[in-house]
Amino acid sequence: MAQLLLVEDDGEIRRALIKALTGYGHVVLSAGAGLPAIEAVLGDRPDLVILDLGLPDIDGREVLRMIRAVSAVPVIVATARDGEPAMVEILNLGADDYVHKPFGAAQLDARIRAVLRRGGNAASQPEPVVVGGLKLDSVSRMVTLDDQPIELTPREFDLLFYLASRPGAVVTKREIVAEVWRQPFSSTDKTLDVHLSWLRRKLGEDARNARYLHTVRGVGVRLTAPDRQASS
Repeated sequence: MAQLLLVEDDGEIRRALIKALTGYGHVVLSAGAGLPAIEAVLGDRPDLVILDLGLPDIDGREVLRMIRAVSAVPVIVATARDGEPAMVEILNLGADDYVHKPFGAAQLDARIRAVLRRGGNAASQPEPVVVGGLKLDSVSRMVTLDDQPIELTPREFDLLFYLASRPGAVVTKREIVAEVWRQPFSSTDKTLDVHLSWLRRKLGEDARNARYLHTVRGVGVRLTAPDRQASS
């Protein structure tokens, strides 16, 4: 099962494709324009994007350029444009594949699976990140603590994974917001603090009785395995 982002401005086509691709076992997010699509790529981290070129706010080719500037997510372009020069341009802009309109859901599903196979064979799958009893799998986006699953939102997972990938290192709030939220840091924005509080609660701790997530006052946050923290 893959999490897809479908970028299509035609509501009828969008609803039909969502229904069909869901039937093929995918989770389908959607956007009807270019700017919401960029926000979804950054915020939801889909496994693959299906991008229509005829969007109401930004030309699809520019959207593709913007996606490639911030993400390596596979992109399949859906277009009514034909001819070799148009297809060469799309591929040179960073598309992984394309389909000509009109197309069937079965064809699109086959192309989705082919693109994901090319980019995700078993030999290249990243190893889970393990810190103490905490285990995070970036492929399945599953988290366990002492072999018990923890339910996290997509943003909570991204935040915890970013910290767990740097065990023992103090990471500044500015860096976290820039890398996880892809936004400039503001000292008046408490979004990060709120997410850290939620994570602590799900990890069975709090700021006063920290086991994994330790606040370094005036600097940032450090994620450390409990036994290592005790020994230090």
